Amino acid sequence: MSVRRSITLALTTLTATGLLTACGASDPATDLAAPKGRKDSGVNIGPDQDRIRGKKVAAAADLVPEAVRKRGALRIGASADASPPLGFYATDDKTRIGSEIDIATLVADTLGLKPQFEEVSWENLFVGLDSSKFDAVLSNVTVTEERKEKYDFATYRLDNIAFEAKKGSGWKVKEPADVAGKTISVSSGTNQEKILVEWSEENVKAGRKPVDIKYFQKDTDYYLALQSGRIDAHLGPSPTAAYHVATAGQSEIIGQLSGAGGDLQGKIAATTKKDSGLVKAYAAAIDHIVQDGSYGKVLGRWGLSGEAVEKSEINPPGLPKTES
Repeated sequence: MSVRRSITLALTTLTATGLLTACGASDPATDLAAPKGRKDSGVNIGPDQDRIRGKKVAAAADLVPEAVRKRGALRIGASADASPPLGFYATDDKTRIGSEIDIATLVADTLGLKPQFEEVSWENLFVGLDSSKFDAVLSNVTVTEERKEKYDFATYRLDNIAFEAKKGSGWKVKEPADVAGKTISVSSGTNQEKILVEWSEENVKAGRKPVDIKYFQKDTDYYLALQSGRIDAHLGPSPTAAYHVATAGQSEIIGQLSGAGGDLQGKIAATTKKDSGLVKAYAAAIDHIVQDGSYGKVLGRWGLSGEAVEKSEINPPGLPKTES
């Protein structure tokens, strides 16, 4: 199955189970992913996005290396995965939409460059940077100490994970004790799994019940389990949880924490090849769109206001290297 079709199938599955309704593709300009029976709110998933655009800012544009300025285009790598609300295909199955595309477009506008996107597999994002095929990657890339050895980063969003529960659960999660004895799902091989396992082990050491961990790789599978009561909550990326809350209206975020866990706040950043000369320009552009309010509008329309940053940081402390 193609990546383009995966998001369409997911939305169709949610619609069929009553978890999501969307207007028909016959009117893509008003196509909304919205709670059932509501037409006045939701997320526009049609190809006509009326995207928020910016204007060139000389102070930021002057920081762009001459070769890029002469080219006039900013070559941006984006993941081809269907991951709403970050990046996915609209109802026409060909127009790429999402918060990452919107922010990357604003950055390019501010630098006086035409955004030129190319969607590739996750691993090829970094191959593209290494070969100088891409000037930037804005695709939910977390700053890590290992990546900082090869790439420069200008942060634009917090990297958070969230516990998502059925609406009206009356339950909040702030610390390991809050999940003791609960049945919680997670995707295997993720940082969320690592944190949940650590919390469960901490509960056992403290004499509390462990977490009953269930594994789901597909959003639709865990969402059905959540609504049927087979699990108490799911721990996953905060943007995904925010999208479900906004579009289906049957779940709620009951707790949020840094994707880095512990005392470090994880951060998502515009990524460029180390010493490409572009990172200061990206940081300046991000600072500008934060200050003029366009950045906040983008996050707001995708339900990600809780992950906003006040200013861009260049190469901040990242997730530590894993022990081999």
